[in-house]
Amino acid sequence: MLGLTIESSCDETSACVLKDGREVLSNIVSTQIEIHKEYGGVVPEIASRKHLTNISYVVNEAIKKADINLEDLDYIGVTYGPGLIGALLVGVSYAKSLAYALDIPIVPTHHIEGHIAANYITHKDLKPPFISLVVSGRTFSHYICKRLYRI
Repeated sequence: MLGLTIESSCDETSACVLKDGREVLSNIVSTQIEIHKEYGGVVPEIASRKHLTNISYVVNEAIKKADINLEDLDYIGVTYGPGLIGALLVGVSYAKSLAYALDIPIVPTHHIEGHIAANYITHKDLKPPFISLVVSGRTFSHYICKRLYRI
């Protein structure tokens, strides 16, 4: 099976083509780090607008680098949350439109669960059940450190 996955939850627009859910055929990322640097952090409105200008390019490059056609896709995966609502809307809307046009299913993916599922790519023999801990974001990781180390 071939899948196109789209991620736009914050300030990076990315698209990846996967074969059988574990082999990465392409992975294209367009970052906005330099744009947001002058503000000291991600500005949601700017991030959303940049996703609009980047998403078609990123998806087209992922398809091209994987050496496939859009018609070869069996499904489209897309991050639906958590994240910046405007940024997520760009990715979800694009994925829904493309899935509808190609008449293939869309697979909504939770951003944090995606971090866990990425282990399937790194560890080809990994099978559930297993335990995973994801620490994401400064506030949450600071909270965990305070609890673990009694800071």
